[in-house]
Amino acid sequence: MERSVSRRWTNKSVLSLAGTLDPISAIEQRARDTVLKALDSGWSGPPFDPIKLADILGIVVRPRADIVDARTVPTGPTEFAIEFNPGQPRERVRFSIAHEIAHSFFPDCAQEVRNRGEHANARSDDWQLEVLCNIAASELVMPIGSFGEIGAKPLSLERLMRLRLEFDVSSEAILIRAIKMTHEAALMFCASAHSRHERPSYALDYFIPSRTWTCGLPAGRAIGADTVLAECTAIGYTSHGIEQWPVLKDPLDVQCVGLPPYPGSRFPRVAGFVRVANGDMSGSVGPIGYVDGNALDPRGTGVRMICHIVPDRSYIWGGSGFAANVRRKFPNVQQDFKTWAQSGGRKLQLGNVHFTLAADSIWIASMIAQHGFGASETPRIRYEALERCLEQVAAKASAESASVHMPRIGTGAAGGSWELIEELVVDKLFRSGITVTVYDLPPRSSHSIQSDLFATLSRAQ
Repeated sequence: MERSVSRRWTNKSVLSLAGTLDPISAIEQRARDTVLKALDSGWSGPPFDPIKLADILGIVVRPRADIVDARTVPTGPTEFAIEFNPGQPRERVRFSIAHEIAHSFFPDCAQEVRNRGEHANARSDDWQLEVLCNIAASELVMPIGSFGEIGAKPLSLERLMRLRLEFDVSSEAILIRAIKMTHEAALMFCASAHSRHERPSYALDYFIPSRTWTCGLPAGRAIGADTVLAECTAIGYTSHGIEQWPVLKDPLDVQCVGLPPYPGSRFPRVAGFVRVANGDMSGSVGPIGYVDGNALDPRGTGVRMICHIVPDRSYIWGGSGFAANVRRKFPNVQQDFKTWAQSGGRKLQLGNVHFTLAADSIWIASMIAQHGFGASETPRIRYEALERCLEQVAAKASAESASVHMPRIGTGAAGGSWELIEELVVDKLFRSGITVTVYDLPPRSSHSIQSDLFATLSRAQ
């Protein structure tokens, strides 16, 4: 099935590789052939080590801390080496080295330095080359025959973003592998922002249909500016929505995530899945929308209300929790709360809520549902007080026609059970007709890669 977006390919490296073929089909086949030959030569995984693959291919790989990401460097008329920054996160290094290996598929690879991550002199159509190298890199780090368990469950972006850390791969790689393994009728896509203004407009870079997708393929590239893709304002931020794209005739259930931008762009690329909205969407819709992001940067438009829990023993929010971050971002909210709390009448009583208009169309609901603060042998959350707080939030949100946004309230220093709190949120807010979004911070790899990679390099040399 055709996988490229209708476009006129112009990059000379791309044209030299593809000839009369579709460039995406051509690069996928080159990557597949490379993988199969490497497997025959003893390459194995998971994890599938791109440095070992480079060694099999006869490509020198060396660390270099003074470059941003990775690059191919000519070392002769037809020879080159791969250099990479070992200080980047492990999965990014693995993907970047695989990306640079993909550059070797192009006949003119040794003619100039190819930098991933910085292109001060990038040509306007170099993004086409980057697209193809990303697709090939995904094939190299998650090759055919691997990670079959990904297709065993319904497509869930947040689940895959956590699995990618377990599998030690990039977001783009796991999305491509997932669409090839799933039994669902879905389309994986990657898009980028194009704008000279603050509000970007999005266009498809490429797409890959699942084996069971029968709903037609995009007839063009344009998605537009009014899309949930615009909510993926940082790498790892996710978003969901039902919307209509000009390039497809049916309403779509969209889930998407921010990826590293193309060199020179300030807007993240966005990738994800779409399914026909009136089709089988089992597992994709629930009473609460869960996304990866920051609740202090609430998604959507219109009036939005951010909810958080504060203790009943202090009107100053210290420490490193969410309330302290509210204070840092919206100092006026903290000052307003302090003035209110000191005005008498037992304002800090459990079950009370203080509402502050923090910014244009953004309210902060400070819910007093934690008894005391500091170390405690028992949870400090007070569920009865939280229930009363949520009732007041529901009334205020309804009056303001506001959507509600929150982290997993009560599960940090308060020590609460999210399963119980979630049920309260559904009962008091969702059942009152209020849209609720819960934010988890994007998952991050926590371990250093440097010793692992230098050890691999030593074995490969």
